[in-house]
Amino acid sequence: MPKTPEWPPRSAPRLFVPGPLETGASVALSGNQAHYLSRVMRAKDGDIVILCDDITGEWAASVRSAAKREIVLEVSQRLRPREDVADFWLCPALLKKDRFDLVLEKATELGAARIQPVITRRCVADKLNLDRARVIVTEAAEQCARTALPEIAEPVRLESLLANWPAGRTLFFADEDGGEPAAAAFAAAGVPAALLIGPEGGFDPAERQFLRNGIGVKPITLGPRILRGETAAIAATALWMGTAGDW
Repeated sequence: MPKTPEWPPRSAPRLFVPGPLETGASVALSGNQAHYLSRVMRAKDGDIVILCDDITGEWAASVRSAAKREIVLEVSQRLRPREDVADFWLCPALLKKDRFDLVLEKATELGAARIQPVITRRCVADKLNLDRARVIVTEAAEQCARTALPEIAEPVRLESLLANWPAGRTLFFADEDGGEPAAAAFAAAGVPAALLIGPEGGFDPAERQFLRNGIGVKPITLGPRILRGETAAIAATALWMGTAGDW
């Protein structure tokens, strides 16, 4: 017997769109999304596209009309509800643009619920284009089949971060002077949790002491080697997900 074709096709493109979606809804796409479907994916009438709305989950939709500047889709079936996201915040110090782009992308792929950029004294950057950052995390979520987008917050200074820190959420910070081994600390604390990673050059001595005096703040070590900011953020997020998260 011939093999039943996979449905929806594994090769179907994935896009996040405004919601909420429902069966029978019509979705009109324009701009970059229409260009992607029409010019890159060569979408034609009847083709399947996977849509996510960050509210209700993941849906199959079919192309009803395809033009250069607008693609109209009809939603047909919900495939998955919105995923349960582990309650983990990544608080990375701002880095140079290309390196911070990598942090945004990989934190999304690894499952972070919220990304809170932080400005410290040794940061080489003090601004973040939030619109561009949202595009990066959305494309990363589409690529890795997430049905929920991480929240991205405006950058805040370290002092403000701690002054407004929510009670009950452990804040781990990677301390070059040492601390509890990260895996053991993550496993013992559970959720909700957050991870603070310093900039190129690390935290200065006054910041490190300020953090160590903070309520609910726990210094951790990420091993014997000095890691770049983006490496530390990605590696520690992966370790938290494997120890206390959703892996």
